[in-house]
Amino acid sequence: MKFKADQTSQKLRGGYYTPQNLADYVTKWVLSHNPKSILEPSCGDGVFIQALNNNDCDRNINLSCFELFDIEARKASKRCSEFNFSNFSVTEGDFLVWANDQITKQKPCFDGVLGNPPFIRYQFLEKDFQEQTELVFKQLDLKFTKHTNAWVPFLLSSLALLKSGGRMGMVIPSEISHVMHAQSLRSFIGQVCSKVVIIDPKEIWFEDTLQGAVIILAEKKLAEDQKSEGVGIVNVSGFEFLNDDPNILFKNTIGINGETIAGKWTKAILEADELSLIKDLISHKDVHQFKDIAKVDVGIVTGANKFFLVDNETIDKYDLFQYAYPMFGRSQHCPGILYNDAQHNTNQERGLPTNFLYIKDEFENLPERAKAYIELGEAEEYHKRYKCRIRKPWYKVPSVYSSEIGMLKRCHDAPRLIHNQVEAYTTDTAYRVTSTFTNTNNLVCSFLNPLTAITAELEGRFYGGGVLELVPSEIEKLYIPIIEDFEHETCEINELIKQGKIEQVMRQQGQKILTRLGFSDSDNEKLMSIWKKLRDRRLRR
Repeated sequence: MKFKADQTSQKLRGGYYTPQNLADYVTKWVLSHNPKSILEPSCGDGVFIQALNNNDCDRNINLSCFELFDIEARKASKRCSEFNFSNFSVTEGDFLVWANDQITKQKPCFDGVLGNPPFIRYQFLEKDFQEQTELVFKQLDLKFTKHTNAWVPFLLSSLALLKSGGRMGMVIPSEISHVMHAQSLRSFIGQVCSKVVIIDPKEIWFEDTLQGAVIILAEKKLAEDQKSEGVGIVNVSGFEFLNDDPNILFKNTIGINGETIAGKWTKAILEADELSLIKDLISHKDVHQFKDIAKVDVGIVTGANKFFLVDNETIDKYDLFQYAYPMFGRSQHCPGILYNDAQHNTNQERGLPTNFLYIKDEFENLPERAKAYIELGEAEEYHKRYKCRIRKPWYKVPSVYSSEIGMLKRCHDAPRLIHNQVEAYTTDTAYRVTSTFTNTNNLVCSFLNPLTAITAELEGRFYGGGVLELVPSEIEKLYIPIIEDFEHETCEINELIKQGKIEQVMRQQGQKILTRLGFSDSDNEKLMSIWKKLRDRRLRR
């Protein structure tokens, strides 16, 4: 967990300002609808005010701006005056306080919304701001989670204050399409908007940050019973798209209705024929959801991995052999799909922390050298960490068991299951998986195919660095083709994966398994293309 003390002032205030060319483009789209009133809920020093001027906006437009920081608010107000806007206000303070009061009145008051909301995690917000954030969700009758980010309630309240038929154009984090904490927002957008277009770049728009950003263009429904066209995603490279009319881009982008607007939006980048092939596959009787064929549980939560996960040198120094058990929890521990004696020995020779310490005895009953190690941990104040201090004794870790299958929480190219042949323990950087349908080897090898990799991309989430992350509830939604008594070339697959040839493995496994289900080689190639499109988008290739 990251704490406030570890964060830069820029991160804590969410101050990543929009490049002017992007602000101009978004503003052009909103203004083309001839709004009489505009809301800018987080105006900063006035980038979008500049954009209004650059687009020859009507100087009599009702312009309401909000900014938390006084210096920036004064800059924005000065711009409004310099550009001769005659009907503007720049309010210094928390926008959400004002917005919650307006939402209570249930009377939308703006024809257009522009901006770039602050990117601040809920845990870094001051208490008053946290309370206002929760109130937005409560007033809109939406599920709230403390994993949310400030930009989410800013979008929710802005949409709530947008009039029927109004337009919202904003630059927001790319995670809107897939993170779990934005699900309430996605559902609300699906409820109140007639169409949404996401402009998704290959590049990082904000310098000196890994934060991916997109443009969202949303049009609010004219009536509650109006049918939604759904969400469409446009992938762009560079800034050539800025030369095109945003209205034409919005009109020509096909929205995908139904499940996409209700759930995660990643599906919206796929073509209709690609979605059709995926649906045909997952409806096959031999293709199963993970939750129906296996159980997944988090790994061991130690509360202080540096204390509990140690190398052989530490074991020897403090004579901890009777408390040491094999473990793995990172990709460097297991580069293939087999965690066996050979891999474990290799890790030990490399000096990796391959030992998990499970000490159950009371302190007074421990050998002197073991006591010395625990005292060393207390000198480092590990016993004061939350997970450690709530258990007695602090060094006795709960829920210690191993499973035949492990799965790393994060991956680069594609997720994989690991056959845990040495009954090693795993920390919470990995999951413990148990097959309930087929033998372990079949599940581990069958997991490697383009369909499963595609569903992982659609169900998982990623952040600035592009690493794919899956939590148990998302893993349970993955689809896996299973053929009983299927013979896999397990050792060959393991070596290829270790050599970084995961595409070759995916293609080969897809050909072998999917053809047995009645699908063609061309279907498999199409799936490979879909998977690589989703993966490369995530990795910004």
